[in-house]
Amino acid sequence: MIDDLEKVVTSVLPTDPSFRLIGREELDRCINEACQNALANAKDAFLLSLMRLLALPGNGHTRLIPNNAISVLPLRFVTIGTTTRLLDARSDISAAIGGELISINGVPADYIERSAEKYLAGTPQRKRVIGPIMFAWPSALQLLGVPSDGEKITYRIRHATGRIRELSLDTADLVRASTFYPRNEHGKADASWAPQSYCKIRDFGQSGALIVLPSFFDPSETALSAAIAEAATLAGSLPARTLLIDLRGNSGGNFLRTMPLIDAISEGAKDRRVGLLVDKFTFSAAIVFSAILKYRLGERLALIGEEMGDGLTFFAEGGTIELSSSGAAVRYSTAFHDWAGGRTDETTPAEIAERMVPAGALEPDRIWAENSDDVEARDRFCREVFESLST
Repeated sequence: MIDDLEKVVTSVLPTDPSFRLIGREELDRCINEACQNALANAKDAFLLSLMRLLALPGNGHTRLIPNNAISVLPLRFVTIGTTTRLLDARSDISAAIGGELISINGVPADYIERSAEKYLAGTPQRKRVIGPIMFAWPSALQLLGVPSDGEKITYRIRHATGRIRELSLDTADLVRASTFYPRNEHGKADASWAPQSYCKIRDFGQSGALIVLPSFFDPSETALSAAIAEAATLAGSLPARTLLIDLRGNSGGNFLRTMPLIDAISEGAKDRRVGLLVDKFTFSAAIVFSAILKYRLGERLALIGEEMGDGLTFFAEGGTIELSSSGAAVRYSTAFHDWAGGRTDETTPAEIAERMVPAGALEPDRIWAENSDDVEARDRFCREVFESLST
Protein backbone atom coordinates (compact mmCIF):
# COMPACT_ATOMS: atom_id res chain seq x y z
CA MET A 1 0.00 0.00 0.00
CA ILE A 2 3.00 2.29 0.37
CA ASP A 3 3.46 1.84 -3.39
CA ASP A 4 -0.18 2.90 -3.90
CA LEU A 5 0.36 5.99 -1.78
CA GLU A 6 3.55 6.88 -3.66
CA LYS A 7 1.65 6.63 -6.95
CA VAL A 8 -0.94 9.10 -5.66
CA VAL A 9 1.67 11.51 -4.26
CA THR A 10 3.99 11.49 -7.27
CA SER A 11 1.53 11.08 -10.16
CA VAL A 12 -1.78 12.60 -9.08
CA LEU A 13 -1.08 15.48 -6.71
CA PRO A 14 1.45 17.30 -8.96
CA THR A 15 -0.67 16.73 -12.09
CA ASP A 16 -4.16 17.58 -10.88
CA PRO A 17 -4.66 21.40 -10.91
CA SER A 18 -7.50 21.18 -8.41
CA PHE A 19 -4.86 20.76 -5.65
CA ARG A 20 -3.21 24.12 -6.36
CA LEU A 21 -5.08 25.91 -3.57
CA ILE A 22 -4.57 23.22 -0.93
CA GLY A 23 -1.93 24.08 1.64
CA ARG A 24 1.14 21.91 2.04
CA GLU A 25 0.49 21.38 5.74
CA GLU A 26 -3.00 20.02 5.12
CA LEU A 27 -1.74 17.74 2.35
CA ASP A 28 1.08 16.41 4.52
CA ARG A 29 -1.28 15.67 7.39
CA CYS A 30 -3.48 13.48 5.18
CA ILE A 31 -0.48 11.85 3.49
CA ASN A 32 1.09 10.99 6.84
CA GLU A 33 -2.16 9.47 8.07
CA ALA A 34 -2.39 7.33 4.94
CA CYS A 35 1.25 6.29 5.36
CA GLN A 36 0.71 5.19 8.97
CA ASN A 37 -2.33 3.10 7.95
CA ALA A 38 -0.38 1.55 5.09
CA LEU A 39 2.51 0.60 7.38
CA ALA A 40 0.01 -0.90 9.83
CA ASN A 41 -1.46 -2.95 6.97
CA ALA A 42 -4.87 -1.46 7.81
CA LYS A 43 -6.35 -1.54 4.32
CA ASP A 44 -9.77 -0.01 4.95
CA ALA A 45 -8.32 2.75 7.12
CA PHE A 46 -5.74 3.40 4.41
CA LEU A 47 -8.44 3.74 1.76
CA LEU A 48 -10.45 6.10 3.93
CA SER A 49 -7.32 8.20 4.44
CA LEU A 50 -6.87 8.43 0.68
CA MET A 51 -10.52 9.34 0.28
CA ARG A 52 -9.99 12.24 2.68
CA LEU A 53 -6.80 13.33 0.90
CA LEU A 54 -8.38 13.32 -2.56
CA ALA A 55 -11.53 15.06 -1.31
CA LEU A 56 -9.54 18.11 -0.14
CA PRO A 57 -10.03 20.19 -3.34
CA GLY A 58 -13.80 19.69 -3.26
CA ASN A 59 -13.64 18.66 -6.93
CA GLY A 60 -15.93 15.75 -7.75
CA HIS A 61 -13.86 14.52 -10.69
CA THR A 62 -10.92 14.01 -8.34
CA ARG A 63 -11.56 11.19 -5.90
CA LEU A 64 -10.73 7.72 -4.67
CA ILE A 65 -13.16 5.02 -5.82
CA PRO A 66 -13.01 2.17 -3.27
CA ASN A 67 -15.83 0.03 -4.72
CA ASN A 68 -13.70 -2.79 -6.16
CA ALA A 69 -11.39 -2.89 -3.14
CA ILE A 70 -13.76 -3.21 -0.19
CA SER A 71 -16.50 -5.46 1.19
CA VAL A 72 -19.85 -4.24 2.49
CA LEU A 73 -23.00 -5.62 4.04
CA PRO A 74 -25.49 -6.85 1.39
CA LEU A 75 -27.49 -3.62 1.33
CA ARG A 76 -27.85 -1.06 -1.46
CA PHE A 77 -28.57 2.42 -0.17
CA VAL A 78 -29.28 5.32 -2.55
CA THR A 79 -30.14 8.93 -1.77
CA ILE A 80 -33.49 9.83 -3.30
CA GLY A 81 -34.16 13.54 -2.91
CA THR A 82 -32.51 14.18 0.45
CA THR A 83 -33.43 10.89 2.13
CA THR A 84 -31.43 7.66 2.01
CA ARG A 85 -33.42 4.61 0.94
CA LEU A 86 -32.76 0.90 0.79
CA LEU A 87 -33.21 -0.07 -2.87
CA ASP A 88 -31.78 -3.59 -2.85
CA ALA A 89 -30.75 -6.22 -0.33
CA ARG A 90 -30.08 -9.90 0.18
CA SER A 91 -33.20 -11.96 -0.56
CA ASP A 92 -34.01 -12.87 3.06
CA ILE A 93 -34.23 -9.19 4.08
CA SER A 94 -35.81 -7.87 0.90
CA ALA A 95 -39.04 -6.97 2.73
CA ALA A 96 -37.32 -3.79 3.91
CA ILE A 97 -36.59 -2.59 0.36
CA GLY A 98 -38.01 0.85 -0.38
CA GLY A 99 -37.78 2.09 3.18
CA GLU A 100 -35.94 5.15 4.48
CA LEU A 101 -32.81 4.69 6.59
CA ILE A 102 -33.41 6.14 10.07
CA SER A 103 -30.40 5.04 12.11
CA ILE A 104 -27.53 2.57 12.41
CA ASN A 105 -26.80 1.13 15.85
CA GLY A 106 -28.85 3.98 17.27
CA VAL A 107 -26.92 6.74 15.49
CA PRO A 108 -29.17 8.92 13.26
CA ALA A 109 -28.50 8.58 9.54
CA ASP A 110 -28.16 12.35 9.03
CA TYR A 111 -25.42 12.50 11.69
CA ILE A 112 -23.49 9.75 9.89
CA GLU A 113 -23.98 11.56 6.59
CA ARG A 114 -22.53 14.79 8.01
CA SER A 115 -19.59 12.91 9.54
CA ALA A 116 -18.82 11.34 6.16
CA GLU A 117 -18.66 14.64 4.26
CA LYS A 118 -14.92 15.16 4.66
CA TYR A 119 -14.23 11.79 3.00
CA LEU A 120 -16.42 12.51 -0.03
CA ALA A 121 -15.38 14.64 -2.99
CA GLY A 122 -17.37 17.31 -4.78
CA THR A 123 -20.58 19.21 -4.24
CA PRO A 124 -23.23 18.29 -1.67
CA GLN A 125 -25.21 16.60 -4.46
CA ARG A 126 -22.25 14.48 -5.57
CA LYS A 127 -21.66 13.50 -1.96
CA ARG A 128 -25.28 12.31 -1.81
CA VAL A 129 -24.54 10.17 -4.87
CA ILE A 130 -21.28 8.53 -3.77
CA GLY A 131 -21.86 8.64 0.00
CA PRO A 132 -24.42 5.85 0.64
CA ILE A 133 -21.76 3.16 0.27
CA MET A 134 -20.48 4.36 3.67
CA PHE A 135 -23.71 3.18 5.34
CA ALA A 136 -22.97 -0.44 4.35
CA TRP A 137 -19.20 -0.39 4.97
CA PRO A 138 -18.50 -1.53 8.57
CA SER A 139 -14.99 -0.04 8.70
CA ALA A 140 -16.30 3.35 7.62
CA LEU A 141 -19.16 3.24 10.11
CA GLN A 142 -16.72 2.64 12.94
CA LEU A 143 -14.63 5.63 11.85
CA LEU A 144 -17.76 7.78 11.55
CA GLY A 145 -18.72 7.25 15.18
CA VAL A 146 -21.16 4.35 14.98
CA PRO A 147 -20.62 2.22 18.11
CA SER A 148 -20.23 -1.50 17.55
CA ASP A 149 -21.51 -4.25 19.79
CA GLY A 150 -19.19 -6.74 18.16
CA GLU A 151 -20.73 -8.98 15.54
CA LYS A 152 -23.95 -7.18 14.61
CA ILE A 153 -24.94 -3.91 12.96
CA THR A 154 -28.58 -2.93 13.36
CA TYR A 155 -30.38 -0.73 10.85
CA ARG A 156 -33.72 0.95 11.47
CA ILE A 157 -35.74 1.35 8.27
CA ARG A 158 -39.03 3.27 8.00
CA HIS A 159 -41.55 2.34 5.31
CA ALA A 160 -43.92 4.76 3.62
CA THR A 161 -46.67 3.53 5.96
CA GLY A 162 -44.62 4.70 8.94
CA ARG A 163 -43.81 1.19 10.10
CA ILE A 164 -40.28 0.76 11.52
CA ARG A 165 -38.36 -2.40 10.70
CA GLU A 166 -35.05 -3.40 12.30
CA LEU A 167 -32.41 -5.32 10.37
CA SER A 168 -29.53 -6.89 12.28
CA LEU A 169 -26.71 -8.06 10.04
CA ASP A 170 -23.59 -9.97 10.95
CA THR A 171 -20.42 -7.98 10.25
CA ALA A 172 -18.82 -11.13 8.84
CA ASP A 173 -21.58 -11.44 6.23
CA LEU A 174 -19.98 -9.23 3.60
CA VAL A 175 -20.02 -9.04 -0.19
CA ARG A 176 -17.85 -7.23 -2.73
CA ALA A 177 -18.99 -3.61 -2.70
CA SER A 178 -19.25 -3.47 -6.49
CA THR A 179 -22.11 -6.00 -6.26
CA PHE A 180 -24.33 -3.28 -4.81
CA TYR A 181 -22.43 -0.07 -5.64
CA PRO A 182 -21.28 0.56 -9.24
CA ARG A 183 -18.28 2.78 -9.90
CA ASN A 184 -20.47 5.12 -11.94
CA GLU A 185 -23.47 5.47 -9.64
CA HIS A 186 -26.75 5.85 -11.55
CA GLY A 187 -29.29 5.68 -8.72
CA LYS A 188 -31.21 2.67 -10.07
CA ALA A 189 -32.37 -0.13 -7.80
CA ASP A 190 -30.35 -2.66 -9.82
CA ALA A 191 -26.67 -1.82 -9.34
CA SER A 192 -25.78 -3.67 -12.55
CA TRP A 193 -28.09 -1.50 -14.67
CA ALA A 194 -26.61 -0.26 -17.93
CA PRO A 195 -28.33 1.64 -20.75
CA GLN A 196 -29.59 -0.61 -23.53
CA SER A 197 -29.36 2.18 -26.07
CA TYR A 198 -28.02 5.72 -26.24
CA CYS A 199 -31.30 7.26 -27.37
CA LYS A 200 -34.96 6.46 -26.88
CA ILE A 201 -37.69 8.58 -28.43
CA ARG A 202 -41.31 8.79 -27.29
CA ASP A 203 -43.62 10.79 -29.54
CA PHE A 204 -46.49 12.53 -27.77
CA GLY A 205 -47.96 13.92 -31.00
CA GLN A 206 -48.64 17.63 -31.12
CA SER A 207 -47.85 17.94 -27.40
CA GLY A 208 -44.18 17.24 -28.00
CA ALA A 209 -41.52 14.55 -28.04
CA LEU A 210 -39.44 12.93 -25.30
CA ILE A 211 -35.77 12.14 -26.00
CA VAL A 212 -34.08 9.92 -23.40
CA LEU A 213 -30.28 10.18 -23.38
CA PRO A 214 -29.00 7.88 -20.59
CA SER A 215 -25.26 8.20 -21.26
CA PHE A 216 -22.67 10.06 -23.35
CA PHE A 217 -19.95 7.47 -22.71
CA ASP A 218 -19.45 5.15 -25.67
CA PRO A 219 -16.37 2.89 -25.81
CA SER A 220 -17.30 1.84 -29.35
CA GLU A 221 -17.14 5.48 -30.53
CA THR A 222 -19.93 4.81 -33.03
CA ALA A 223 -23.16 4.00 -31.20
CA LEU A 224 -23.45 7.37 -29.45
CA SER A 225 -22.85 9.30 -32.67
CA ALA A 226 -25.59 7.30 -34.41
CA ALA A 227 -28.00 7.90 -31.53
CA ILE A 228 -27.26 11.64 -31.48
CA ALA A 229 -27.80 11.77 -35.26
CA GLU A 230 -31.19 10.10 -34.81
CA ALA A 231 -32.21 12.59 -32.11
CA ALA A 232 -30.91 15.52 -34.18
CA THR A 233 -32.94 14.36 -37.19
CA LEU A 234 -36.07 14.26 -35.04
CA ALA A 235 -35.39 17.73 -33.60
CA GLY A 236 -34.77 19.12 -37.06
CA SER A 237 -37.91 17.54 -38.54
CA LEU A 238 -40.10 19.07 -35.83
CA PRO A 239 -38.66 22.60 -35.58
CA ALA A 240 -41.59 24.05 -33.62
CA ARG A 241 -42.41 21.03 -31.48
CA THR A 242 -41.75 21.14 -27.73
CA LEU A 243 -38.96 18.79 -26.70
CA LEU A 244 -38.35 17.14 -23.35
CA ILE A 245 -34.86 15.69 -22.94
CA ASP A 246 -34.23 13.20 -20.14
CA LEU A 247 -30.67 13.37 -18.78
CA ARG A 248 -31.40 11.71 -15.43
CA GLY A 249 -28.69 9.21 -14.53
CA ASN A 250 -26.47 10.40 -17.39
CA SER A 251 -23.01 10.44 -15.80
CA GLY A 252 -21.37 12.01 -18.83
CA GLY A 253 -18.85 11.05 -21.48
CA ASN A 254 -17.94 13.17 -24.51
CA PHE A 255 -20.08 16.29 -24.90
CA LEU A 256 -18.37 17.18 -28.18
CA ARG A 257 -20.15 14.30 -29.87
CA THR A 258 -23.51 15.66 -28.75
CA MET A 259 -23.06 19.00 -30.51
CA PRO A 260 -25.13 17.98 -33.60
CA LEU A 261 -28.16 17.56 -31.34
CA ILE A 262 -27.49 20.85 -29.54
CA ASP A 263 -27.26 22.57 -32.94
CA ALA A 264 -30.47 20.95 -34.22
CA ILE A 265 -32.40 22.02 -31.13
CA SER A 266 -30.97 25.55 -31.19
CA GLU A 267 -31.82 26.01 -34.88
CA GLY A 268 -35.51 25.28 -34.30
CA ALA A 269 -38.27 27.87 -34.24
CA LYS A 270 -37.59 30.93 -32.11
CA ASP A 271 -40.55 30.12 -29.88
CA ARG A 272 -39.66 26.45 -29.40
CA ARG A 273 -39.67 25.40 -25.72
CA VAL A 274 -37.37 22.74 -24.35
CA GLY A 275 -37.40 20.96 -21.01
CA LEU A 276 -34.45 19.12 -19.48
CA LEU A 277 -35.05 16.37 -16.91
CA VAL A 278 -32.02 16.20 -14.60
CA ASP A 279 -31.12 14.81 -11.19
CA LYS A 280 -28.17 14.39 -8.85
CA PHE A 281 -26.99 11.50 -11.04
CA THR A 282 -26.54 13.90 -13.99
CA PHE A 283 -22.82 14.62 -14.32
CA SER A 284 -19.94 15.95 -16.38
CA ALA A 285 -20.68 16.04 -20.14
CA ALA A 286 -24.42 15.92 -19.45
CA ILE A 287 -24.05 19.09 -17.36
CA VAL A 288 -22.06 20.72 -20.16
CA PHE A 289 -24.81 19.72 -22.63
CA SER A 290 -27.32 21.46 -20.33
CA ALA A 291 -25.13 24.55 -19.95
CA ILE A 292 -24.72 25.08 -23.69
CA LEU A 293 -28.44 24.62 -24.32
CA LYS A 294 -29.24 27.04 -21.50
CA TYR A 295 -26.88 29.64 -22.97
CA ARG A 296 -28.41 29.29 -26.43
CA LEU A 297 -32.08 29.03 -25.49
CA GLY A 298 -32.23 31.26 -22.42
CA GLU A 299 -35.73 31.41 -20.92
CA ARG A 300 -37.04 29.00 -23.53
CA LEU A 301 -35.31 26.19 -21.63
CA ALA A 302 -36.76 24.82 -18.39
CA LEU A 303 -34.70 22.70 -16.02
CA ILE A 304 -36.85 20.09 -14.29
CA GLY A 305 -35.86 17.73 -11.50
CA GLU A 306 -33.23 18.49 -8.87
CA GLU A 307 -29.81 20.07 -8.65
CA MET A 308 -27.30 18.15 -10.76
CA GLY A 309 -24.32 16.23 -9.40
CA ASP A 310 -21.75 18.96 -10.03
CA GLY A 311 -21.63 22.70 -10.32
CA LEU A 312 -20.64 24.49 -13.51
CA THR A 313 -17.08 25.27 -12.39
CA PHE A 314 -14.87 22.22 -11.96
CA PHE A 315 -11.74 20.38 -13.05
CA ALA A 316 -12.18 17.37 -15.34
CA GLU A 317 -10.60 15.43 -18.24
CA GLY A 318 -7.63 13.52 -16.76
CA GLY A 319 -8.03 9.80 -16.27
CA THR A 320 -8.12 6.90 -13.82
CA ILE A 321 -5.25 5.17 -12.04
CA GLU A 322 -5.70 1.66 -10.66
CA LEU A 323 -3.95 1.06 -7.34
CA SER A 324 -2.58 -2.46 -7.67
CA SER A 325 -1.95 -3.22 -3.99
CA SER A 326 -5.26 -2.07 -2.50
CA GLY A 327 -7.46 -2.65 -5.56
CA ALA A 328 -8.98 0.84 -5.46
CA ALA A 329 -9.03 3.38 -8.28
CA VAL A 330 -8.12 7.06 -8.33
CA ARG A 331 -9.90 9.48 -10.62
CA TYR A 332 -7.80 12.60 -11.29
CA SER A 333 -8.31 15.78 -13.30
CA THR A 334 -6.16 17.85 -15.65
CA ALA A 335 -8.37 20.60 -17.10
CA PHE A 336 -10.28 23.62 -15.84
CA HIS A 337 -13.93 24.13 -16.84
CA ASP A 338 -16.07 27.16 -16.05
CA TRP A 339 -19.46 26.92 -17.72
CA ALA A 340 -20.90 29.51 -15.34
CA GLY A 341 -18.62 32.40 -16.28
CA GLY A 342 -17.15 31.09 -19.53
CA ARG A 343 -13.56 31.29 -18.25
CA THR A 344 -10.65 29.10 -19.32
CA ASP A 345 -7.01 28.78 -18.31
CA GLU A 346 -3.88 27.15 -19.66
CA THR A 347 -5.14 23.67 -18.70
CA THR A 348 -8.37 23.89 -20.70
CA PRO A 349 -8.08 21.92 -23.98
CA ALA A 350 -8.52 24.10 -27.08
CA GLU A 351 -11.47 22.10 -28.43
CA ILE A 352 -13.31 22.69 -25.15
CA ALA A 353 -12.20 26.31 -24.74
CA GLU A 354 -13.62 27.27 -28.14
CA ARG A 355 -17.05 26.02 -27.06
CA MET A 356 -16.96 27.45 -23.54
CA VAL A 357 -19.94 29.71 -22.80
CA PRO A 358 -21.06 31.70 -19.72
CA ALA A 359 -24.30 29.85 -18.92
CA GLY A 360 -24.74 31.50 -15.52
CA ALA A 361 -26.63 29.43 -12.95
CA LEU A 362 -28.40 26.15 -13.68
CA GLU A 363 -31.03 25.83 -11.00
CA PRO A 364 -34.18 23.73 -11.42
CA ASP A 365 -37.26 25.64 -12.53
CA ARG A 366 -39.42 22.82 -11.23
CA ILE A 367 -38.51 20.24 -8.58
CA TRP A 368 -39.13 16.58 -9.34
CA ALA A 369 -37.15 14.03 -7.29
CA GLU A 370 -38.50 10.85 -8.87
CA ASN A 371 -36.38 7.82 -9.75
CA SER A 372 -39.11 5.30 -10.57
CA ASP A 373 -38.87 3.26 -13.77
CA ASP A 374 -42.67 3.28 -14.04
CA VAL A 375 -43.21 4.25 -17.69
CA GLU A 376 -46.87 5.19 -17.17
CA ALA A 377 -45.99 7.55 -14.31
CA ARG A 378 -43.23 9.10 -16.42
CA ASP A 379 -45.58 9.58 -19.38
CA ARG A 380 -48.18 11.26 -17.18
CA PHE A 381 -45.53 13.62 -15.90
CA CYS A 382 -44.29 14.34 -19.43
CA ARG A 383 -47.79 15.33 -20.52
CA GLU A 384 -48.00 17.71 -17.55
CA VAL A 385 -44.65 19.23 -18.52
CA PHE A 386 -45.63 19.64 -22.16
CA GLU A 387 -48.79 21.40 -21.08
CA SER A 388 -46.93 23.73 -18.69
CA LEU A 389 -44.30 24.58 -21.33
CA SER A 390 -46.93 25.47 -23.89
CA THR A 391 -48.68 28.04 -21.69
